[in-house]
Amino acid sequence: MKKFVVIGLGSMGKRRIRCLQKLGYKNISGFDPREDRGTEAKNTYNIELISDVEAYVAENKPHIIISVPPHLHNIYMKVAVKYGCHFFVEASVLDDDFTEIIAEVSKKNIVAAPSCTLLFHPAIQLIKKMIDQNELGKLSNWLYHSGQYLPDWHPYEKVSDYYVSRKDTSGGREIVPFELSWICSVFNFPDTVASTFGKTIEFEGGEDVDDTYNLLMKYKKGFFGVLTVDVVSRYATRRLMINGQDGQLRWDWENAHIDVYLAKTGKWEKVEFEKGEAHEGYNPNIVEDMYVNEIKSFLSAADKTGQYPTDLSYDWDVLKTLYKAEKNAI
Repeated sequence: MKKFVVIGLGSMGKRRIRCLQKLGYKNISGFDPREDRGTEAKNTYNIELISDVEAYVAENKPHIIISVPPHLHNIYMKVAVKYGCHFFVEASVLDDDFTEIIAEVSKKNIVAAPSCTLLFHPAIQLIKKMIDQNELGKLSNWLYHSGQYLPDWHPYEKVSDYYVSRKDTSGGREIVPFELSWICSVFNFPDTVASTFGKTIEFEGGEDVDDTYNLLMKYKKGFFGVLTVDVVSRYATRRLMINGQDGQLRWDWENAHIDVYLAKTGKWEKVEFEKGEAHEGYNPNIVEDMYVNEIKSFLSAADKTGQYPTDLSYDWDVLKTLYKAEKNAI
């Protein structure tokens, strides 16, 4: 019977427990240094709590879900590779110890699955298929806005109380690679990238938060991309437009469809999909299915019955794109 340990029992750790239970797994343990979070997870999801992660991993060789703040990811990834355990890790914004970890993952043939949640969103999957099949013709440009309001992330605690208030792991900075994880899969990595970014408004705990990022990208195939990420949007927003020689594509995550205009027909077409349901208390557009399917993909890769869409090397390239954009800030 598979064993699992979820390290970090905040909002994402609890979500990963729900994912595992939705997939029918019950042998789940959890760890969090905060007693209140551990108690809540135990009472809500009926999991076992552990007090020593390395001792538990050494004895049980479980699949590991790492849902701690980004500046702690490397600590638990190193525990996983030390004991040869497959692991899933939440979206990162730091690359501490990546050289060592990637080498050990390869040496020990471990599945290391960095989160790429939006690649499991049905709209993104449809968009990727259309781009792969050249349905819009030669691409000219794409524009994408991802906006949220940082104090809304955890209404139950202050921004200053958790990692999104740190300069290096701030909410605005973290969302850039979260979005690039799917963007680079759909459009490939840009050849050149520049940016503007910084702090624009005031909110409690946001003293060190760069709340708005604008990335301008150019690709070897000659098209351009513009990504805007902010954590100042009072209503959560994701909107995409892609312009090609033969058509245009529009997507708003409020909708359960993609709008596609093809020049040869002169008409707009709605391409519909099953949007799914959100967990109680979350934005209705943050559907649980994509998180469940993400964990399912990790487990199928660990079982050698499927392939996870990205790996740590890909994730590192995503982070390098962020770092290059910051270096080339205007």
